[in-house]
Amino acid sequence: MFKWINRCLTSLLMLAAVNAFAINVQDPYQLVKDAAGKTFTRLEHDASLVQKDPNHLRTIIREELLPYVDNKFAAYKVIGKELKNTTPPQRDRFVSAFTDYIVATYADALGKYDKQTIKVEQSQPLDAKKEVSVKVTVLDPGKPEINVVFQLRKNSKTGEWKVFDMIAEGVSLLASKQSELGGSIRQKGIDSVSSMLEEHNRKPATLAGKQS
Repeated sequence: MFKWINRCLTSLLMLAAVNAFAINVQDPYQLVKDAAGKTFTRLEHDASLVQKDPNHLRTIIREELLPYVDNKFAAYKVIGKELKNTTPPQRDRFVSAFTDYIVATYADALGKYDKQTIKVEQSQPLDAKKEVSVKVTVLDPGKPEINVVFQLRKNSKTGEWKVFDMIAEGVSLLASKQSELGGSIRQKGIDSVSSMLEEHNRKPATLAGKQS
């Protein structure tokens, strides 16, 4: 079920440069390259720690990649129309659980990385756009190319861009979570779904599927 998600998330993590640099949050195209490059540099540096404790992958994701993901916006989109029926503490709990879920999912994808290369499209004029799609191509030896689109939105107050969705094989990660979790929120309530996510997040990270 999550095969395409893992490949999609892996592509964000393994983009281009591997040198340490400041993240350019004013250019969505450069942001995707920079954040992924910084994450990959950290992965290479902490490889021995990851081998000893795969949960360290989540630390890498949380510290290097999560700052450039608009997790609150994505979480609220998942809650959808039920947002008006929730209290601030319920929303805060769900955002926290959903954020940890994103971190765990990204960490699982990172643990499966094995020699893929990425080609990101050239920067395009932004004009007055508030949302941008950045297309990348995942190149995996012996396998067909995979086109992945990263959706980013611009914060109207800070002017910074952040990722809020990824689309692979025509399927939106955010839309799939809206369908899956949003339906459960309507049927079971947001507290039940938060508990489900929290239980999922307690599962340890794994390097299963990573080839040498």
